[in-house]
Amino acid sequence: MSSCKRIFADQGQINNCREVLNSNPNQFSELSGLLSLTGNEVRLKILFLLNREGELCPCDLSDILDMTIPAISQHLRKLKDGKMIQYRKSGHTIYYSISTSQLELLRPFFSQIQKPLIAIK
Repeated sequence: MSSCKRIFADQGQINNCREVLNSNPNQFSELSGLLSLTGNEVRLKILFLLNREGELCPCDLSDILDMTIPAISQHLRKLKDGKMIQYRKSGHTIYYSISTSQLELLRPFFSQIQKPLIAIK
């Protein structure tokens, strides 16, 4: 078992870090929720596709991901409940897109996915 042994505690640093954490509770909560929702591979793929295509219906996502519409709908519901996506109706079809407020947080993740993998020799 290891222990922490320090000679001097930088109380200014400790207080500053506490202040930063306490002054941003909503941002940590929102980012934690986002990471929780995107931690599922299918939901991350759905968000990636919505970012790429702008909007898609459950049938499109079902065909692309080779999943049933009920399975896709469950993931869409979780994303909608988490305020990650929004929807619009056109006749009997519902089209989903990423909520504008979430795009800035998600785009850095998607830029990593779109980069080609470099083979290590």
